[in-house]
Amino acid sequence: MTVSVPEISGLCPPRFHAVKDAFAANFTDAPDGLNEQAARFSVVIAGETVLDLWAGHADPREKTPLTDRSLVPVFSTGKAVMAILMAAAVQRGKLAYGEKVAHLWPAYGAAGKADVTVAQLLSHQDGLPGFDEQVDPTIWFDQRAVLDRLAAQAPMWPPGTASGYHPITVGYLANEVFRLADGRTMGQALRQDFADPFDLDLWIGLPEAEHGRVAALKKPSKAPDLGPIDAIKTAAFLDKGSAPGGRGSTEWRSIEIPSANLHGTALDLARIMGIVADGGRLGGETVLSPSVLADATRERISGRDKVLPFDISWAAGLMRNRGLDIFGPNPDAVGHCGWGGSCVMADPEIRLSAAYAMTRQSPYLIGDPRAQRLIEALYTVF
Repeated sequence: MTVSVPEISGLCPPRFHAVKDAFAANFTDAPDGLNEQAARFSVVIAGETVLDLWAGHADPREKTPLTDRSLVPVFSTGKAVMAILMAAAVQRGKLAYGEKVAHLWPAYGAAGKADVTVAQLLSHQDGLPGFDEQVDPTIWFDQRAVLDRLAAQAPMWPPGTASGYHPITVGYLANEVFRLADGRTMGQALRQDFADPFDLDLWIGLPEAEHGRVAALKKPSKAPDLGPIDAIKTAAFLDKGSAPGGRGSTEWRSIEIPSANLHGTALDLARIMGIVADGGRLGGETVLSPSVLADATRERISGRDKVLPFDISWAAGLMRNRGLDIFGPNPDAVGHCGWGGSCVMADPEIRLSAAYAMTRQSPYLIGDPRAQRLIEALYTVF
């Protein structure tokens, strides 16, 4: 059966036609048969949008086209925005990467976590990738219960000795540190400091009035490959209570989970990540100083991750490209990937940021081949 390419909308100057061809091919001949249902790919260079493509349908019955106003849940790709919000708090002098979390949040220091720093928490070193015993998945809708339980919990490995990816818990932990330091939640700060003044359609905690713009997802056909399973990976990903459940999508979209439920557009993800790509600037304004930006993106730990089956170099909340080679050819590029395939990246060497968001999810944890095809085509231009 011949699969037709849907109408592709957006911006594509002639120099980027190879990217448009790759984008079209993802709808008809995607690797592993993961043909797109709907997708968007956006690129910003030095603060200017140079490429913005979208196509497909926002609903499985193909009645509603994806538009430039469609929102997509990007799951862990939102951790890049979380990292930028934390860096902005450092910029304002509200906290420091080397500050001990227990200084702001004394209860967190229990059970061997007294010396964990903010940077270690953000780089998945504190040993709390999930709960150490079975919980009801509805606990995630009670943020205080989650925080109290994690604060009291002993780390699953000695903090600071290794990274172990925290799929969801890091968002609750970082949001609490941010709130104690800043007085606002990350969702509030995102709206007040970035979304409203710079016209970014990004949300941590999506108001119900916006839910009608959310594109429907098609879940992956198989589980991700985590490698050999142990108690740490089980707590992070596999326990029944390792992710929110037991409530409807309306409540899930509405709560604030900076690590897991950011809703937005690929364009505005690329724009906010342009802060990292363009020397701390957004919309012509300096948001992060060179020193804070360097501190946010430098390596905090590297090596075999205890949860993800990869060797990863972690910055303060961002994945560094060195060794992963998924964010273009520059080893100093940074970014983050999300469940199902979404990703965002920044390459300071050429002042480029890019984001990919889609509705058909894949089982890839890092480096979805559809995103890789687009990024590889993008770099043929340079």
